[in-house]
Amino acid sequence: MALAAIWGASFLFMRIAAPAIGPVATADVRMLIAGAGLAAYFALTGFDAQWRRWWRYYVLIGALNSAAPFLLYGYAALELSVGMMAVVNATSPMWGALLSALLLRERLSVRGVGGLALGIVGVALVTGPQVRGAWLATAAALAAAFFYGLTGAVLRRWARDTSARGMALGTQLMGGALLLPFLLAAPPPVPGISVAMSVLALGLVCGALAYVLYFRLIADIGAAGALTVTYLIPIFGVLWGAVFLGEALTAPMIAGALVVIAGTALVLRG
Repeated sequence: MALAAIWGASFLFMRIAAPAIGPVATADVRMLIAGAGLAAYFALTGFDAQWRRWWRYYVLIGALNSAAPFLLYGYAALELSVGMMAVVNATSPMWGALLSALLLRERLSVRGVGGLALGIVGVALVTGPQVRGAWLATAAALAAAFFYGLTGAVLRRWARDTSARGMALGTQLMGGALLLPFLLAAPPPVPGISVAMSVLALGLVCGALAYVLYFRLIADIGAAGALTVTYLIPIFGVLWGAVFLGEALTAPMIAGALVVIAGTALVLRG
């Protein structure tokens, strides 16, 4: 519940920060802060990320799973609601299942196909009222979820032996390094307190702390059990948007969120 609440809040913080400092700064600074926080934590615990062995994978996954989706969500946050981004993000396992079937020739069960169909219906319900005039932002959010799904397929095919903790640290630092030249080329304006706190929360809470919680979940209940957090993130995203930004809880939003969650459940259990 805590992890889902934190990751659901990441869309709230992006919605606050991106319009003020831009998508590049929102994405890059959060990764650099998260990487620094994880580096400090792992240094205290004595963890070795084995940079010489895995740095190429850290760069690749940092681009696919951090830099690209964070930048795309930063752009989407310029126009889309918190709830809509959180619901669209829940399609990531669906993209992963589809890409695994296409790229890795993994069998997609009937239940999985049904989940993908439900996901399409749910996204249509959620995005329908907002897509007019914001189709680029909607496409960016869907593309971000696509990159998360692509990452899963890439990890299963080429980076099975990397450690989860090393991947978390390496991808945040490498993703931040990839976007750093763009940040330096066009520095953002000095943020206000609320924006600065949002970016700090994105890095330390939604990044570093969330990964630590995720590792603890995997250790306590296993990877399959930890995936159940996927079902709860849209609920918290919609809730935080309504509570803190006054976003409307419309019938299509609620119905679409429930349909996407059902589709995600079918795909993950397929």
